[in-house]
Amino acid sequence: MRKVLALVLLFGCALVLPLLGQTRSALESDPSGWKDLLADKTMKDWSRLALGGNPIVREGNLSDPSTWKLEGDILTCDGKSIGHELLRYAPELKDFILHAEYRFPVVEGEKGYNAGVYVRTSLDGKIWHQAQATLNGGFLFMSTMVNGAPQRVNLQKQMKENRVSPAGEWTAVEIRAVGPQLTLWVNGDVVNQFDECGVPSGYIGLEAEGYKVEFRNVRLKQLL
Repeated sequence: MRKVLALVLLFGCALVLPLLGQTRSALESDPSGWKDLLADKTMKDWSRLALGGNPIVREGNLSDPSTWKLEGDILTCDGKSIGHELLRYAPELKDFILHAEYRFPVVEGEKGYNAGVYVRTSLDGKIWHQAQATLNGGFLFMSTMVNGAPQRVNLQKQMKENRVSPAGEWTAVEIRAVGPQLTLWVNGDVVNQFDECGVPSGYIGLEAEGYKVEFRNVRLKQLL
């Protein structure tokens, strides 16, 4: 009887999981061919780029003194004094999958946590496409080229569901960029897709916007 009950429960779970929209990440599905972007502790391939106004680039090694710190496998931005900044990775990329995990340490009374994972970003940071990281959901938000000019596009209303973890817990995101299509996967399912990206290549990066945030397991798989 116990064996029968176990089989029923197992079969039931197999039926329920797909209905919940649970899908494995690309990293879990095929762990081969990925580059760990935090493996080099010198961070020589990363540059700090101030966003908004006139961008200021601080090249390499996090440019001490810096609010960004890599300790072990965790990259932290303390969120103090930097305002709005992108930690940009070189080189320029075309088609790829970017996997990253982030967490906001709990701050009593705080509701406006904000950060992001960027792709297809221009060298000066004026054109960008990001997986917005807030407690209101992970969704695609961008300043992209529309009819030859930069235009803001916000896909929060098209977000399938809010799958972002609460403050204090890790959220995993993957952005797949293939040709004009950007697909965002968050914590087990695809939540957004943008099919009209007119920017065929650009830089990836991690954004901080005045709030302490931690990143880990930042991995890249180039497709082209």
